[in-house]
Amino acid sequence: MLIVFDVGNTETTIGLFDGDTLRADWRIMTAVPRTSDEFGVVLRSLLSASKVELAAVTAAAIGSVVPPITDPLTRACERYFGVTPILVDAKAALPITVQVDEPLSVGADRLINTLAASQLYQRDTICVDLGTATTFDCITADGVFLGGVIMPGVRTSAETLTRRTSMLPATELIPPKRVIGTRTEECIRAGVLFGAADAIDGIVRRIKAEWPGREVPLVVATGGLAETLQPWCTEFDLIEPTLTLQGLRLAHALLVQR
Repeated sequence: MLIVFDVGNTETTIGLFDGDTLRADWRIMTAVPRTSDEFGVVLRSLLSASKVELAAVTAAAIGSVVPPITDPLTRACERYFGVTPILVDAKAALPITVQVDEPLSVGADRLINTLAASQLYQRDTICVDLGTATTFDCITADGVFLGGVIMPGVRTSAETLTRRTSMLPATELIPPKRVIGTRTEECIRAGVLFGAADAIDGIVRRIKAEWPGREVPLVVATGGLAETLQPWCTEFDLIEPTLTLQGLRLAHALLVQR
């Protein structure tokens, strides 16, 4: 089996593949400092809950935008699985073209999404990844990353709002029933979630207006809040919460052949 790690600034998403099938996936907090042994304890527990032995894992891949996490996670894979993970980053020999001014500055997650979209959909795609930041990756059918947009993530915006104001409470981002709130928490939820949905739709429409080709790009949403925002984002064509994990699986298959 292949285990893959999408290390984001807030959460690390872990996927376990049996061939092409995603057998299990989990999310853990990235911000918690962990040694390689602590990662080992976490991984052992997650796999045990899915009735999978450590010895069943025979390969690993890591895509990380948090360098301090990469090393202890790599050592955990080596010690507990007996495998050296493949690191998927801007230096990896992926069959994509990064057509931007500073290719090495593009985050691993965006490159992995580019690979996944070009391989799985084979058409022009706008990938909207809703994480700590909300990113819009512009990808052609033949795997060219054209660039994109980065805006504050939904939870990042909510946390900044409540942290920078004295009277507004921290609020769980559950879907509001209406726009006009009658309680402070309802007002915050409506502002954050509806505001994010309208901003996402607006940026997607602007990207489509500048798109270099004639084909209308497919809009794919991924990340932890993709399903939450789906009811209000009219520009989404497809929701694929595990797109980055699928991209890591594809990257591993391609890179081990080299």
